[in-house]
Amino acid sequence: MILKRLITNPELLDTIRFLKVQAKENKANIWTTVAEQLSGPHRIRAVLDVNHISRAAPADSLVIVPGKVLGAGAIKHPVVVGAFQFSESAKAKIEQAGGKCIGIKDFVSKYPKGSKVQILK
Repeated sequence: MILKRLITNPELLDTIRFLKVQAKENKANIWTTVAEQLSGPHRIRAVLDVNHISRAAPADSLVIVPGKVLGAGAIKHPVVVGAFQFSESAKAKIEQAGGKCIGIKDFVSKYPKGSKVQILK
């Protein structure tokens, strides 16, 4: 018998529900994909560092991370990053490079269609 763990974090549950609603309302499957990745086990959820974002995303791009962004590494160009969580050092480095750090709900509200948004995991 396989037991599935329930998500107990109310903020995470609310974010997942919000993503699913926005996916239907805006006909944007990208938000369903992000919701599914956030719904998965904690140990396989995305944990990326600033260095990974710097290499994977060109300047002025829109990036969403279905998990947490850590501050290891450096970033030299501005990028708009939406994530469930940011470390303080990651926020500082991204903002110092001219980018923005936005929570997932605000990110989806600002870019509801999800066009030109890149998922990093």
